[in-house]
Amino acid sequence: MEVALISGLQGLFLGLVALTPGQALMILVGCGLLYLGIRKGYEPLLLVPIGFGAILVNIPLADMMGKDGFLRFFYDFGVLTEIFPLLIFIGIGAMTDFQPLLENPKIILLGAAGQFGIFLTLLLALAVGFDKLDAVAVAIIGACDGPTAIYVSSKFAPHMLGAVSVAAYSYMSLVPLIQPPIMRALTTDKERKIVMGVAKRPVSKTTKILFPIVVTIFASILAPKGAPLIGTVMLGNLMRESGVVERLKSAAENEIANIVTLLLGLSIGATMEAANFLRAQTLLVLALGFIAIGLDTAVGLLFGKAMCLLTGGKINPLIGAAGISAFPMSARVVQVEGQKYNKKSYLLMHAMSANAGGQIGSVIAAAVMLSVLQGMGIIAG
Repeated sequence: MEVALISGLQGLFLGLVALTPGQALMILVGCGLLYLGIRKGYEPLLLVPIGFGAILVNIPLADMMGKDGFLRFFYDFGVLTEIFPLLIFIGIGAMTDFQPLLENPKIILLGAAGQFGIFLTLLLALAVGFDKLDAVAVAIIGACDGPTAIYVSSKFAPHMLGAVSVAAYSYMSLVPLIQPPIMRALTTDKERKIVMGVAKRPVSKTTKILFPIVVTIFASILAPKGAPLIGTVMLGNLMRESGVVERLKSAAENEIANIVTLLLGLSIGATMEAANFLRAQTLLVLALGFIAIGLDTAVGLLFGKAMCLLTGGKINPLIGAAGISAFPMSARVVQVEGQKYNKKSYLLMHAMSANAGGQIGSVIAAAVMLSVLQGMGIIAG
């Protein structure tokens, strides 16, 4: 009896005995993500389930990502099949209002400029030794668009999903800290004080309905490999603008988005096993992701300066920083920075236009890179 009791007590401590330093460190990393999400409010909808998933997958002997582990089921069902990120895209489309962009179409150029950092970082990633598919997954962090980063990495570099996803969502949450120093460094005091007028171009309901249809057709023909990305975003937006499927639109941006966000976060956390995550490559991914977002912001600002010059000072270059896809966070950062230098300056709607352009631009940038890889024969058709 005593022997059996002692054996049972020893069994209770097997997990503690089996705990490796790497697992202990990753449990602390998971706790850190929970702290950022709960205490600091940084992207809590993703960082809380990611952090908890990271804790669960590093519990010794629990085998959460084993053949029959429940995290393995969610990962195989939703991430490997790409279902989760695509469902998130439908919700994003349903929540995005492209009217400010349609009122001032030329601002979409800032959304395009805000993606140049992706391609510059792609070259840098290739230069430091990443293979082509891994380099694409790292570069897309610069889009500052978590679902796009998840889609690309889960499809072509699943071994990097944890690092890429954590980098993408961490940097999205840190946009209010990352962008302002770059904005101040690349613009003059005079430029930051420019007051932009209100766009007066009327946008009809027909235009708003046709916009997602036209974008889907032309962008998908241009970059067929990205059709799932483009199509799901624009489907969500079409449901929003048509006004005839309110229940579907509401479900896409609420119930479906909430459930998928929870399961996606846990699945991402499940990829953060110590053996896979604690590598020098992870630190390199984080560093290159930071560079990508910095370059996107800088190129957007420089393009904004060029537009300011060409329009005779009618465009405030600060809105170029909103050309990334951190929607609507970077637009709010632009508004706050503009108000610091001129209380009469209201840049939010103009920045939202650039931000909406960045939302489209990031998806198209990913689609273009995937289609180029297909054309080169690196990925299957």
